[in-house]
Amino acid sequence: MTLTPSLHGLYRSVVTSPRATPLSACDDGVLARAVSGASGEDASDAETELYRRFAPRVRLFGLKHLSDRAAADDLAQQVMLVVITRLRTGEVREPDQIGSFVLGTSRMMVAGKKRGERRRAAIFARFDAHEEAVDPANDLALDGSRLAPCLAALRERERTILLLTYYADKSAPEIAAAMGMTSGAVRIGRHRALASMRDCIETRRAS
Repeated sequence: MTLTPSLHGLYRSVVTSPRATPLSACDDGVLARAVSGASGEDASDAETELYRRFAPRVRLFGLKHLSDRAAADDLAQQVMLVVITRLRTGEVREPDQIGSFVLGTSRMMVAGKKRGERRRAAIFARFDAHEEAVDPANDLALDGSRLAPCLAALRERERTILLLTYYADKSAPEIAAAMGMTSGAVRIGRHRALASMRDCIETRRAS
């Protein structure tokens, strides 16, 4: 879209002038163009303002559709990272419609998260055959107060791999087939997850 002379002048003042119009006073399209066309400190300031302006809206959208504050916070960060990256690389074709672009990105990410949740639920439903749990020997009992927070801190995919491995007693090929991964990727994910768990448990034990 061709900038009108007035918008072009405002855009240039935002990006280049030492007495620039405050970013907070710019409309969304001008701000989006500032992110696309600026560099260095100017770009950082424009990106910060864009995040300040839109991240709360994405967070509210996440609270409405995900019903989880932590998930909404993650959504806001992920969406804004995608938006700013797309602006930097010139992939946003209509900067004046940046609000619609943010909303569309939010919708796609929420849909992806929900698909992931449904897939994980289906995996556990498939493998959880109501097998009887076997209590570990007393001298091998795990300290749940240390284990649970460390397990919760893992990324969802790694946590799922550990649960399927040690709770459902499934092999790497079985987990790979269920999660759409390769057996090698499952083994790497399990190795990383165990290393993270080990470090976390040792840290909590020391404290």
